[in-house]
Amino acid sequence: MKWDDLRVFLQVARLERLVVAGKALGMDPATVGRRVTALEDALGAKLFDRSPTGYELTDAGRRLVDHAQQIESLAGIVQEDIGGQSDRLSGVVRIGAPDGVSNYLLTGATARLVEENPDLNIQIVALPRVFSLSQREADLTLTVSPPTAGRLKIRKIADYHLHVYAAKSFLDRIGSISSRKQLKELPLIGYISDMIFDKELDYLSTIGQDRQARFASNSLIVQLRWCLAGQGICILPDFVAREYDSLTPILPDDTQLTRTFYLVRHQDDDRIARISKSADVIAAYLKSRLSDLSPLA
Repeated sequence: MKWDDLRVFLQVARLERLVVAGKALGMDPATVGRRVTALEDALGAKLFDRSPTGYELTDAGRRLVDHAQQIESLAGIVQEDIGGQSDRLSGVVRIGAPDGVSNYLLTGATARLVEENPDLNIQIVALPRVFSLSQREADLTLTVSPPTAGRLKIRKIADYHLHVYAAKSFLDRIGSISSRKQLKELPLIGYISDMIFDKELDYLSTIGQDRQARFASNSLIVQLRWCLAGQGICILPDFVAREYDSLTPILPDDTQLTRTFYLVRHQDDDRIARISKSADVIAAYLKSRLSDLSPLA
């Protein structure tokens, strides 16, 4: 059994199609298929069920994934240790996070990281979804709900606050707002209700808004743009809204929400320097930036 065949196996297990796995590995699909078959022959076990829709792991394949990932992590540790990169990080770190924290916090944290480590490459997957660390969709993820299963290392970073915001141009049109009752009469901007991937992002009911948003998107950045354009009221993190002088908090004492950021990684990556150092820098940067936000008056 060869490590290179295990590496190919892991890509097929994660991506489920030979063509996609081949692109990730820099191989043609036929070569990927031969490597998988060679590994099955070496182990005497069927690792995938093949179908026109892709490759699905068998029970034997799922058991092999755990072992192969441990070997993959060990290979990364050996490469960094023996390769002379102990004082400067290199390679790729992929971070999965929703678009709000990706755009307004992660870019600053990772810029500092790369300045100190010019051989390090950063990939940010800014999508509103849950990432699978076991399938190596990301090396690190930022989430507002800590996972409850899996061989994961979870670090609480910091709390952050959200408020209802509106553009000053919108408030100039409608006048002052003095009660929650008035909020129910205003056009609402928010998430698409059946596409909310994390219960902690289901904000509206917590401020008494049990209704569909008039302007809805699974992207916080789209919601922000609507709010800036004066289309309605929107619940935004303070670390996002305070970048824009044209946004004003509405009933700040009555509509404040508190959420928490967690940094999650796979336990097997604990000794990989580029991932550990990236996790430390990101956590420290986010904690510092969020602590700089003073309470709203």
